[in-house]
Amino acid sequence: MAEIQLTDVFVEMADTLVDDFDVIDFLHILTERCVQMLGVAAAGLLLTDQQDALQLVAASSERIRLLELFQLQTAEGPCLDCFHTGQPISVADLTADGRWPGFTTAATEAGFHSVHAIPMRLRDQVIGALNLFDTATGALDADKLRVGQGLADVATIGLLQQRAIRRRDLLTEQLQTALNSRILIEQAKGVIAERLGVDIDEAFYLLRATARTTNRGLSVLARAVVDGTERISLRADTDRG
Repeated sequence: MAEIQLTDVFVEMADTLVDDFDVIDFLHILTERCVQMLGVAAAGLLLTDQQDALQLVAASSERIRLLELFQLQTAEGPCLDCFHTGQPISVADLTADGRWPGFTTAATEAGFHSVHAIPMRLRDQVIGALNLFDTATGALDADKLRVGQGLADVATIGLLQQRAIRRRDLLTEQLQTALNSRILIEQAKGVIAERLGVDIDEAFYLLRATARTTNRGLSVLARAVVDGTERISLRADTDRG
């Protein structure tokens, strides 16, 4: 029964990884399934943002949300160490460990006495940490740790794929914008050359000179020239040195 349930969870996680999947919902599902499958009291998830700074993105309870925020604010705790080293950290008894006194105090006051942090990692790239908390002391057995790492790995692959898709789409959009701007500029050069009786090089110079003196983007001015709302005059040539 446990094997069937575990298979169902991995299928659910994989089915969520479509191009337009809801990242936040996906990560909350991950924390909920960790609590259900691994027998821990709570789970939280920290991920890097565009500046490679860790941010809290999901938590299975309000207590964990506050505890994860405390870690980020104080820059102290197992989750941060797991992220920076890229290695899992398992603490069976926080009080006996003594590595993070501030975090330990906050965690025990919140009712948690053991913690296990699993890196969100694909080869050498670490993008965050999956954090498992329990109200009792004790180690998490090896099989459950492997399942937790497997869930983290599936999530990591999905997130990196999503980031790659966004970067690819952004690059494609930027390229298309550049191509569209180039077409507009070529059209504007032709309009200016015809209206003023100058060659194409001179028309381009006049277009650029006018854009600079009026503090406008070249493609913005080119569009105005093409649609007839802006006319370029030879006076733009007076600053040529």
